[in-house]
Amino acid sequence: MHSTNAGPSDLLHRDHPDFSLVLGGPLFQLLRRTHLADDALLLLRQRIIVISLFCWLPLLALSALERTALGGNVTVPFLLDADVHVRFLAVVPLLIAAELVVHRRMRPLVQQFLERKIIPVEAMAQFDAAIAAAIRLRNSVLAEVLLIVFVFAVGNLLIWRHYMALDTATWYATPSAEGSKFSFAGWWYAYASIPIFQFLLARWYFRLFIWMRFLWQVSRIELSLVPTHPDRVGGIGFLANTAYAFMPVLMAHGALLAGNLANRIFHLGAALPNFKMEILLLVTLLLAIVLGPLLVFAPQLAQAKRTGLREYGGLAERYVREFDAKWLRGGAPADEALVGSGDIQSLADLGNSYEVVRSMRIAPVTRDTILRLAAATLIPLLPLMLTMMPLEELLRKLFGILF
Repeated sequence: MHSTNAGPSDLLHRDHPDFSLVLGGPLFQLLRRTHLADDALLLLRQRIIVISLFCWLPLLALSALERTALGGNVTVPFLLDADVHVRFLAVVPLLIAAELVVHRRMRPLVQQFLERKIIPVEAMAQFDAAIAAAIRLRNSVLAEVLLIVFVFAVGNLLIWRHYMALDTATWYATPSAEGSKFSFAGWWYAYASIPIFQFLLARWYFRLFIWMRFLWQVSRIELSLVPTHPDRVGGIGFLANTAYAFMPVLMAHGALLAGNLANRIFHLGAALPNFKMEILLLVTLLLAIVLGPLLVFAPQLAQAKRTGLREYGGLAERYVREFDAKWLRGGAPADEALVGSGDIQSLADLGNSYEVVRSMRIAPVTRDTILRLAAATLIPLLPLMLTMMPLEELLRKLFGILF
């Protein structure tokens, strides 16, 4: 912990680009050239409509031509496939909309470090290097090429076919001794719709990796933390608010799980309680991914707390001894009145400052943040509660709890 401020006021006007996890990369440049995005990531509605319908509409048309849209000799016709509708009409829009949310919330991040003088002058070059490394990685052509390879080699051939696809006759595939046989709609689903969806999802995991790496590099800097800061985390409490930017991504994962479970409940006879471990695992994993990176500041916050307790404890010791000698041992001048003296207020202020230091947290994470992010993940799963009890009974139980 540094006892001095980070530097002169002209550091606030350094020529830093806006920090953004999403404003770059080959796909972003492609969207700009096709007029589906601009430099501010607007045109959101156009992107959602074009990408979602490109994935979903051909599936509807092809399954209708093959007479598996609503019937046919399949267990799961297209229009009754909850997973495919949720995936392309809810999850894909959420993943696309999340880009604008994250971009706007992350833009002032760099400036917050500077305005609050968290970065010492001597470490400014290291801070600049962390920003530059994040931007280079975000703009990497190789990274997105590797994501595409991963999607087709692992995401499609392994994860989707072996763990996500239903093991029954569906509008997109029919099981056989030689393996699943795709319909025409299934070919589009397997080699166009699913890869696009998985690429959007994998791209978010890559962005979260960039975010983790950036925070880790910043945590290697000896930050100028203030133990008595009211946010109880030395002045970096603003980092907890950045976690809310990822709420649409968490909702997308909750919706993705809800669609997959809905198919298994409606078509394969499963029950929602059978998947309680999967739901718990998803919530735990997502919270760890979003909030875990903030724990890299724990060593410095713990050190700042120890130093603050030692320094403010020593200050309090000197003050209370002088206060005791003055007001309880006859050291006060005869003409100085106790009532109205600023000594008592100063003693109270010092006690409050020490209490702030004592209650410092070792991570910029609050209980409220954890609950909100968990709720964002679980909200898409709530409609599945109707598979366990009628809506009227569910509302009666809910109102009974609330009122």
